Amino acid sequence: MIRFTAQSVTLDAAAGEADNPRTISGIAVPYGETATVSTGQQVRIEQGALPIDGPAPRLLESHDPSRIVGLVTAREDTDAGMLFTAEIARTAAGNDLVELVKMGALDSVSIGIEALDYEMDGRTMVVKAADWQELSVVYQPAFAGATISEIAAQAETAPDPTPEETQVSEDIQPEVVEAAKPDTIPTQPLHASPAKPFKLPSAAEWISAALIGGHDWHQMNENIRAAAPDVTTTNNDGILPEPIVGPVYNDYLGIRPVVDAFGVKAMPYNSGKVFIRPSVSTHTSMAAQSAELATLQAGEFQVQENQVTRSSYGGYVQVSEQIIDFSSPEIINLILEDMGRVYAQTTDNVAADAFATAATTTGNFTAADKGDPTAWLGWLYANAAYILENAGNGGHLPTHLFVSASNWEALGKLEDSSGRPLFPQVGPMNAFGTTSPGTSNFVAFGLQVVVDTNFDNTGNGTMILGDTIGFEIFEQTKGFLSVDNATNRSRDISWLGYFATLMLDVNRYVKANFV
Repeated sequence: MIRFTAQSVTLDAAAGEADNPRTISGIAVPYGETATVSTGQQVRIEQGALPIDGPAPRLLESHDPSRIVGLVTAREDTDAGMLFTAEIARTAAGNDLVELVKMGALDSVSIGIEALDYEMDGRTMVVKAADWQELSVVYQPAFAGATISEIAAQAETAPDPTPEETQVSEDIQPEVVEAAKPDTIPTQPLHASPAKPFKLPSAAEWISAALIGGHDWHQMNENIRAAAPDVTTTNNDGILPEPIVGPVYNDYLGIRPVVDAFGVKAMPYNSGKVFIRPSVSTHTSMAAQSAELATLQAGEFQVQENQVTRSSYGGYVQVSEQIIDFSSPEIINLILEDMGRVYAQTTDNVAADAFATAATTTGNFTAADKGDPTAWLGWLYANAAYILENAGNGGHLPTHLFVSASNWEALGKLEDSSGRPLFPQVGPMNAFGTTSPGTSNFVAFGLQVVVDTNFDNTGNGTMILGDTIGFEIFEQTKGFLSVDNATNRSRDISWLGYFATLMLDVNRYVKANFV
C-alpha cells in the first residue's frame, strides 16, 4: 500500500457547533507532485488515478487499521488534486481525534492506495490508476500541496450513511483490485508517510546486527534502504576514502627517435664550453709508379677542426616541504620521472631541428605522387645514387629514411596496382617491408624508417634520405640537483644536461623538396 502524507495547515472550526466538529475537508493528494515514501520510493499521482465512486475510503489515525475513526463521505477530482470530505465517528477514538485535530496536534492527512497501473519515470513511480483504500489524519506532511481546509460541526440528527458506501467494520479488509500490470505491482505496501530520521549504523554496529540476525537485523536493513535516497556523498565526505589508482598517468613518453637512431657521443669532461671534433678534410693520394725507383705520388693529409658548442638544457621546480611529507605516491619521484621525460623530448626536438636544417641537399618530389609506389621508388633510387657518388669520396649508400608523421602515414598506405598493401602486416611474401598503424619505426624499401613527431609536419612534412654516420650528437647528462630552502621550508629540484649536434658530411643526406 502506498501512503502519501499531506502538508500541515492551521485548522479553524466552522460556525455552528464549534465545540463538537465532526467533519474535515480539504485536498487529499495534489496531482503531479513527487513525494518520497517511507521506503525511499519516489511516487507521483496523476489526475484521474483515484476513483470518485465505489467503496468509500475509511478514515484512520496515522495509517493504523486498528484505529478506524470515520469514513470519507465525498470525493471530487479537480486539476489541483483530489478534494475530500470525511466524517469522524462518534466513538471514543473519534472524540479523541477531534480534540487532537482541534488543538493542532494532528493537522495533516495522508492517503493509502493500492497501485493498479503505473509506469516508472527514472526512479519515480507514476501512478495512473489505484484503489483508494483509506485516508489518515497524521502529524507530519510529505506532499507539499495537500491541505485540510476545514473542520466543521455536524448536527446530531445527521442521517446515517448508506450501507454500501459508509458502513465501517474493523473486520472488513480493504478490497484489493486485480492490477492492470500484475507483473509490476509492488508485492509489499509502500508507506508514503515521511521517512523518519535515521542515523546510519557504524561498521561495527552493522556487523554485530548481522551476527545476531533476526528482527533487529531485518529492521536495520529496512531502515538503511529507506534512508538511502537521502544519504549522499556530499553529506558524508568525512568518511569517504579517496583511493589513488596508480601509477600516476603521464602523457610525456620521453622517446627520442632521432637521437636513438644516431646515438650520442660523450662530451669531453671539464674542457670548456667549446670543444673540437676533428675530421679529415684532405686525404692522401695514390697513383701508379711510372718506373722502378721512380718517385711515388706525393700527397697530403689534412685534419680540420670542427668546433662544437655545448648548450645547456634544464629546468627546476620548487616543492613545499608539506607536499613532500604528505604526498603518496612520493612526489619527488614523480617530478624526477617527469623531468627526465621532458628533457628527453626537448633534446630530441633540438636534434631533429638541427638535422633537418643541416641537410641542405634537396631532391624534388612531386607531392601529388605521394600515393604512388613508383614515385617513391624513383625518388629513393635517384637520391641514393647521388649519395653513392658524392658522400665522402664515393661508395656510401643510405641506410635510413627519416620522416615526419604525415609521410609515415603516406608510406604505410602505399598499395600495389592490385590494391594490396605494399608493406603488409601479416605474412608478407616478397614484400618491400612490413608495418602496421601501431608501428612507428619499420623497414620500407630496405631502409630503416625513423618517425619523429619533432620533425616539421606542416605542408608536406619532412623526409630525409641518408645514414647515421655524417651527423653526430653529443650529450652530457648532469641529472638532477636538490637544494633545501630554509626560509620557506621548500626544496628546489633542478635537471640539467649539455647537448650539441654537428653535421660532418652534408652529402650523405638528401631532403625531399616537395613540388
